[in-house]
Amino acid sequence: MTFTYSLHKIHHPDSFGFSPDAYSRFKFGDDGVAKDFGIALAEGFIRNYLHYVPLEKQLVVISSPYSFIPTATFAMKNHFVFRLNRWLAEEGYPVVQEAKVHRTITYKEDYGELNAAERLNLINNDSFHIDRSFLEGKAVIFLDDIRITGSHEKMILRMVEEYELKNDIYLLYFAELANPSIHPNIENYLNYHHVKSIFDLEKIIQGDSFLINTRIVKYILNYDYESFCIFLQNQSDNFVNLLYNMALGNGYHTIDAYARNLGFINRFIYPTNNIKA
Repeated sequence: MTFTYSLHKIHHPDSFGFSPDAYSRFKFGDDGVAKDFGIALAEGFIRNYLHYVPLEKQLVVISSPYSFIPTATFAMKNHFVFRLNRWLAEEGYPVVQEAKVHRTITYKEDYGELNAAERLNLINNDSFHIDRSFLEGKAVIFLDDIRITGSHEKMILRMVEEYELKNDIYLLYFAELANPSIHPNIENYLNYHHVKSIFDLEKIIQGDSFLINTRIVKYILNYDYESFCIFLQNQSDNFVNLLYNMALGNGYHTIDAYARNLGFINRFIYPTNNIKA
């Protein structure tokens, strides 16, 4: 069984059912917004599905695939799980378990700019991996923030088929583009609604609820060098080191487009060159 649910369906390019500004902050690491989105999605799923369909298997929740740096969805997933677990415990069900879909390819392209064919062509070069034995006998929730063309969903379902998963599958989204006449780059309109430049990140990073994710790391590393240098020197040592560690963990030091900015971070961390990175 495969069941798909989205909390918000986008039918018009100017009406979303949620704040585009909040969505943009969420995509760049605002955990306060991730909390609001995760709770809302959990409550919608409970209200519109779980209230009517008794659970017969333990749920496993899986965020969108990532390699080393989590995606923004990972933060939303945390709060989705917290809210869902409260309901499950109250109803006498087992609380959820978690698993991860591993991905093998990293790329610099901004996914939100691409049309459906370009998205599918890009992601077809990737491969997803999961622990099949851990999922045996359980129902699996694949969680993502937004469904635009379904390219990621196709990859997830291809993985399900390749691994011969027999689980009940739930595909859950905070939002879904339900009008195919709207260009997929509406995603970038949402992604950058609040973040117009690298300097718009400062309030998010320096706020009380920041969680680093893939998007913000790629955005910073790909920014024009002069602005990047000014921005970086205004950040805490903790953030600069976190940024560098995340970049290395995802293999971004092997991407030419990020080399100059990463070189500056390296010199920022090791100004005397006594330690080689």
